[in-house]
Amino acid sequence: MWLTGRSEARDLAADLPVPIEIRPMRSARRLRLRYDDVRGVLKLTCPTRTSRRAAVAWALDQREWIEVQMARSMPGEPFLPGAVIPLDGRDIRLTWAKTSSRSPCLVGDELRSGGPEAGFERRVAIYLKKHAIDVMSREVAEFAAAARVTARSVSIGDAGTRWGSCSSDGRIRLSWRLILAPSQVRRYVVAHEVAHLVHLNHGAEFKALEAQLFGPGLAEAKACLRRIGPRLRRFGRR
Repeated sequence: MWLTGRSEARDLAADLPVPIEIRPMRSARRLRLRYDDVRGVLKLTCPTRTSRRAAVAWALDQREWIEVQMARSMPGEPFLPGAVIPLDGRDIRLTWAKTSSRSPCLVGDELRSGGPEAGFERRVAIYLKKHAIDVMSREVAEFAAAARVTARSVSIGDAGTRWGSCSSDGRIRLSWRLILAPSQVRRYVVAHEVAHLVHLNHGAEFKALEAQLFGPGLAEAKACLRRIGPRLRRFGRR
């Protein structure tokens, strides 16, 4: 059945990137979620005793998994000559020319690279990852200084379901794809992980520190990441 009725459950469902269909089943022993890429909806089966609010709240906890499924169901956006990608809040055109330097160089609104065209995608990806670690290392240091802590290390990766992580020994790892997001979205994730250097949970003290570090616009940055996340995961993939 489609999610209807109680306003609280409807309000929660509004935070999901696609509509959700809840199907209580007598035979169900636990909650199970599937993404129907043909219809563009989430299908959640659950025991009949599960409330709509509890079902939607559980689905919200699977948000990053949902984004991955959505990204996999849509065409990739490879780094090909002529493609336009977002970078630091503006659209950048990828340009290849034999006479340009092999190493990509940002010139105005173009990211130019020469060398063999066959290696263009790889060179662009390497450039973006280097730019990502440079920018986000500085931002981690900035937020960590504000929180009066120090990150043991900062690295980048491409985890399938997480934008960032912070280990118990102070190692922060961030998705390089955040460099393709608007700066406020990227900085929200960085502030979130730095707050975990102090509080390895999502309790009230953590949320207060996160809000203090990031400043105004936290809710808007979170909502923007939910909206653009699936597309960010498609860049550089065929």
